[in-house]
Amino acid sequence: MKIKIIVPRWPKDSFWDVITFKFPSLSTTLLAALTPQGHQVHIHDEGIAPLDLDEACDLAAITAMTPLAPRGYEIAEAYRRKGVKVIMGGIHPTWLPKEAIAHCDAVVIGEADEVWAEVVRDAAHGHLKRFYQQRERTDLSLLPLPRRELLPPKGYFFENTIQTTRGCPFDCEFCSVTAIYGGTYRTRPIAEVEREIKALRRAPAYIFFVDDNIVGNMRHARELFSMLSEYRLRWVSQCPISIAQNEKLVRLMAKAGCHGMFIGFESLNPENLKLMGKKTNKVERYEAGIKRLHDHGIGVHASFVFGYDYDDPSVFERFISFANRNRIDGAFLPLLTPFPGTRIHQRLKKEGRILTEDWSKYDMATVVFKPKGMTIEQLQEGFWWVNKEFY
Repeated sequence: MKIKIIVPRWPKDSFWDVITFKFPSLSTTLLAALTPQGHQVHIHDEGIAPLDLDEACDLAAITAMTPLAPRGYEIAEAYRRKGVKVIMGGIHPTWLPKEAIAHCDAVVIGEADEVWAEVVRDAAHGHLKRFYQQRERTDLSLLPLPRRELLPPKGYFFENTIQTTRGCPFDCEFCSVTAIYGGTYRTRPIAEVEREIKALRRAPAYIFFVDDNIVGNMRHARELFSMLSEYRLRWVSQCPISIAQNEKLVRLMAKAGCHGMFIGFESLNPENLKLMGKKTNKVERYEAGIKRLHDHGIGVHASFVFGYDYDDPSVFERFISFANRNRIDGAFLPLLTPFPGTRIHQRLKKEGRILTEDWSKYDMATVVFKPKGMTIEQLQEGFWWVNKEFY
């Protein structure tokens, strides 16, 4: 069969549609590697190039986050009208499989690594089941090397994305990671990570480790950083600010080539952090933590979420003051978005505060709920102001 793995584009004119800092979805190249032999696989990312629906294929596999789901459904229906079988998977179909199945032939719920070969075989023999779901969590030691050679030669800022762990040990109210992985945290053998680094087709000098929390298991993190120290690499990843309290590990990160960390500070208000369930974040330690990372040559890309219940209109200027005072290197500044499947969505829906379930609006740049501490207009205008002011 000719199999096309598709990533839908963001809604046109979306805040995120125009961002040039793009990197490929690791799940697509991994899915390609997990495809049984004898099939042709093509990866298409609509964020890089338009999709040609007239290009022949026998099976379309569409992955979709929530704001991309409506476009994913459009693509699925277009292929089905042509007689092409369609599989959907990813975060949104996992949360809402009954919604997704109305637009496709089969839905993969949750991780697909250990069930994908069965899906392909069933499609080839013409007897797809409506739903597929692994019995157990993926054993990360068995993952093959992603097929990066299938990615387009141009369009991405960089393509060297690697996963060393999966999941997160924390349980934040708004987080989709917890909703998908159920609070589990698994590590990948260091030898397998090293094998993948050596196999990178492009200069492995710069890598994005896409772990949601690369230091969730300290022993694994120390072993990983020790291995990385043997190579001349520069890399970035994600971790909590609490890691800065461990100066020994910070030194090891720097020695290993850490260029920067994406850190979820999320709020300057302790009451918001308590509501989120962000127990490891202590506002009074933020500035000292940033300084320690900077002192070791590690950049800080900060994430702050706007619109939580204890935010008022002053939150935007307070963030800018904090960012300037601490010389934040970069920032991700989304609106609180209650994605389906998360506890925040359940809570806001119970409180009657969800404004819409038009998923294309769930782009982290559009207010889709009633805030408590300000008007909808103040939150929306504040979002645009703080992003423009920072950048």
